[in-house]
Amino acid sequence: MTDYFPTVVQVIPKENYTVLVFFDDGKITQYDASDIIQKGIFLQDIRIFMDTCTVMNSTLAWDIDGKRNASECLDIDPFMLYEQPSVSGNIA
Repeated sequence: MTDYFPTVVQVIPKENYTVLVFFDDGKITQYDASDIIQKGIFLQDIRIFMDTCTVMNSTLAWDIDGKRNASECLDIDPFMLYEQPSVSGNIA
C-alpha cells in the first residue's frame, strides 16, 4: 500500500463559493466553501473570496494578508479535499 500525501497544484474559485481543486496525481475535486462562509469567515464578499483564493502549504488556501505568508492564511486539509468526489466532464 502506497502512502500518498495529496498535494494541490492549482485551484480555480467559482462565483458560487465553490473551488475546483487540482492534485498532483491528476485528480480534480470540487470544494463547496459555503459552510465556512456561513460561519462568518471574512470571505463573504465574493470578490475577496475569489481574489485571495490560492495554493499555499500545498493545499487550497486564502491569502489573508496578501503577503504570501504561509502562517497567515486560511488553508483547508488536503486529505479532506482529496476525499471529495472527483469532477468529470467539462470543468471550465
